[in-house]
Amino acid sequence: MKSSQRNVVLFVEEGAAFAELEGRHLGLSRKETPMNSEMHHERQREHEPDEHFAPVEAWNAIARGYDSYVTPGEADVAKSALKLTGLEAGQTFLDVAAGTGGLSLPAARLGAKVTATDWSPRMVELFEARARKEGFRDAVAKVMDCHELGFPDDTFDNTGSQFGVMLVPDQPKALREMVRVTKPGGHVLLIAYGPPAKFEGLQIFIDALRRVNPAFEGMPSDPPPLEFQVSDPEVMRARLTAAGLRNVTVNTQHQERLELRSGEDLWNWSLGSNPIPNMLTADLSVEQKSAMRARLDETIRARANAHGVAVLTAPLNIGIGTK
Repeated sequence: MKSSQRNVVLFVEEGAAFAELEGRHLGLSRKETPMNSEMHHERQREHEPDEHFAPVEAWNAIARGYDSYVTPGEADVAKSALKLTGLEAGQTFLDVAAGTGGLSLPAARLGAKVTATDWSPRMVELFEARARKEGFRDAVAKVMDCHELGFPDDTFDNTGSQFGVMLVPDQPKALREMVRVTKPGGHVLLIAYGPPAKFEGLQIFIDALRRVNPAFEGMPSDPPPLEFQVSDPEVMRARLTAAGLRNVTVNTQHQERLELRSGEDLWNWSLGSNPIPNMLTADLSVEQKSAMRARLDETIRARANAHGVAVLTAPLNIGIGTK
């Protein structure tokens, strides 16, 4: 199947799902009044889900796109982070909010005995398919909410989450759960994005969206989307410490690197990585989507090197603590 045809097929499922979710724009384009802003802060304090948090149906809908366009590029970041934890062959490793295995599969390749959890059944199915393809016998997956991990205390040698627990509505509770199921002396790892202003792919996508939809107001900053709730390394350090960890460090020296050849590559990565871009583009006309893709393509090709590849970077915070 030709690439363009494959992409159309891949996103048919997503399009139908997001049509059903129309109206839930996750707060990114909604102008907040002082009153509803205060209500939002109150929900944040009470750790209740709000409009910034996509439902499980939305994550099921993008699972194939995530597996095709996002997971393969997560391996390098995962290997660097796992090296910082000192993960060894034979140790047990729990990956929380694992997606389709961006962190857990690199851990399995290092010889760890891996358990991956995600609340999206579709993500879990695709993880299992990847694990079978690579022949991992010590890699299992379970459908599970990260706020209530169904494991006894002190079960795993190490626990981690890459781009998963960073965006959940009650992150402090999820972190406490990660600590609870980790053995004394084990490590807990959290990988999240740094400042969104330096996230090049995100900023290019927002610029293109604004070009075709001037009414789009951009990302809220107070509070920011849940994806960036620990973009400040000191906030991450404080949350990991409050969860019960000691000797917490937050490494800010690593970056995510997207290697793209076209605007279509960035479009597919963006819509596959998170439900929010899907919801923001769901109401665009065919002409607006075409113009947006053309703008993305123009930007990517202008940044391409002699080999036709544009490298976009995003800052990362890699937090590690010891139980």
